[in-house]
Amino acid sequence: MAFPRSNNRSFALGRLKTGEMNRTEEAYRQQLNMEKIAGRVLWYRFEGMKLRLADNTFYTPDFAVMFSDGSMELHEVKGHWQDDARVKIKVAAEMYPFRFVAVKVLSKKDGGGWSYEEF
Repeated sequence: MAFPRSNNRSFALGRLKTGEMNRTEEAYRQQLNMEKIAGRVLWYRFEGMKLRLADNTFYTPDFAVMFSDGSMELHEVKGHWQDDARVKIKVAAEMYPFRFVAVKVLSKKDGGGWSYEEF
């Protein structure tokens, strides 16, 4: 049996392999690199930490970031939020002594750049 074809296609994004960045994460890595060159960031690492939230439940922030004053933040880079990702970052923020920051890309019509939300 053949399925009808449709011109209205919908594709799932899927997940990249561990350690591979999507385009939004790569753009944010470039932003962090500029902050490092400017001296505001000392160090950053993509998927550098894995936090246990419960049995068989983990959260891996996109970037661990250390600033020039020695403070650490965990950054989650999103083009679009899904409910499960928002729940995980909120749970992690309650459990661990880091500042958790959601970084969202802004559209060109909104001026471009990044917006930040602290948890």
